Amino acid sequence: MRTNTFSVPYTPSPPWISVNPQPLLPIQCHPYPSHSPSLPSPPRKDTIHDAYALSTHIIPAAFPRSVPDVPLPEIPTLTSLATSSERRKQVIMIIKELIERQMRYAEGKLTGDFSRKPHWNCINRYVRTHRRDTVGTGLTLLLVHPNGYPKEIWETMLRNLLDSASAALVDEVWAWEAVHHGDSALVNAENLSGIFDLQDDARDIVNFLLHYLPEEATPVPLPPCLARVPEVTSDARKELGYNRRRLVIVGHSFGGTSSTLAALNFPKLFSSVILVDPIILADKPKTIDEIFKFAANIFIRRSSWSSREEALRQFKQSPFFASWHPEVLKTYVDHGLTIDTTGSARLKMAPVQEGLSIVSAPVSFGAWELLEKLDENITLRWIVPSPGFLGREETEARVWRRPANASNVVFPFAGHLIVQEAPIELAHDIATFLLTKYGSPRVKAAL
Repeated sequence: MRTNTFSVPYTPSPPWISVNPQPLLPIQCHPYPSHSPSLPSPPRKDTIHDAYALSTHIIPAAFPRSVPDVPLPEIPTLTSLATSSERRKQVIMIIKELIERQMRYAEGKLTGDFSRKPHWNCINRYVRTHRRDTVGTGLTLLLVHPNGYPKEIWETMLRNLLDSASAALVDEVWAWEAVHHGDSALVNAENLSGIFDLQDDARDIVNFLLHYLPEEATPVPLPPCLARVPEVTSDARKELGYNRRRLVIVGHSFGGTSSTLAALNFPKLFSSVILVDPIILADKPKTIDEIFKFAANIFIRRSSWSSREEALRQFKQSPFFASWHPEVLKTYVDHGLTIDTTGSARLKMAPVQEGLSIVSAPVSFGAWELLEKLDENITLRWIVPSPGFLGREETEARVWRRPANASNVVFPFAGHLIVQEAPIELAHDIATFLLTKYGSPRVKAAL
């Protein structure tokens, strides 16, 4: 394990221009369909750790959606154009139009009613089955994935975390999945809009935490479709937090942005927020440039293979995946791809949806502006690479945007995809944080 980490000393925030960030759209009671959809993937027979039981669940997403129903952009294929360079030029033009539309949407200038189509979130639960070796802290982790990757992308990190001494503090872990990712994307395929707002992912997270997270962590199995808690319980959570839980949310990249927005709007739900290189940025022109670069590659990426084995072979040959931990790459192939009706393996998340998420990045400007207002009772931990998403100076300013009750660590050996590239080091840092924050002197001595 690499240990050459360091911390960034206090750096004041640079000046910025307000984007007038808007509050989250209120969540209404979901008009339930006659029955919930089935989980799209078979129940897993494996478990990532002997002491924890793994199960997958589904809940209604926040209703209505913040975005209107918009047709998906039509991305040209290689078969419809003479050359790949012509295709790329057309894709860049499409991205420019999408960014302009996203800006109009952010400014409230895009017409259309809120989408009322039903959406669903799939979530993995990892619950400790034997409590003799724990201290009953009620400590609950919620892991929120980066753009383009399924909820299972955390499992290599999580396995190492649950092998650490800090595991005795952790009663339950939930791995979140946005509506257009992984299994959730398969469930929602017919209802996804051609525009995405990261605030909806924050609303979905809040919807789960307010209305569907059980009152306490017990080893009792839960039904695939989680039951809604009583309204009086949800109301109490808004004002007072949880009675029998302490919640730590860990968000990577876009997942860090939506986690931050959730904590800003409903601070009583959160004890700590761990941000793994989140997309929270102030440099608007530079960010837009990065959107063009990333989105152009994503919209035209390959999305199907003859088999998972072929996909894994190709990924291993790609420079993009060269720095990934091999277990994480195998997990991505196993759970980020599905077998379609022709027998081919294809991405669960369509590239067009991944691209639309990239185009929605301007919401990060609002998160930057609001971050200084995050409740100081919430402990804030930053885990970032070097030089960082937009460079060293941007990273140094970000990690001190809310200076009270905050700390940071820099992984100079990793890029933006820390969960994929440095899962063991990430697990070690989170384990140390949990033990320092939640382990009493008696517990630390026992461990």
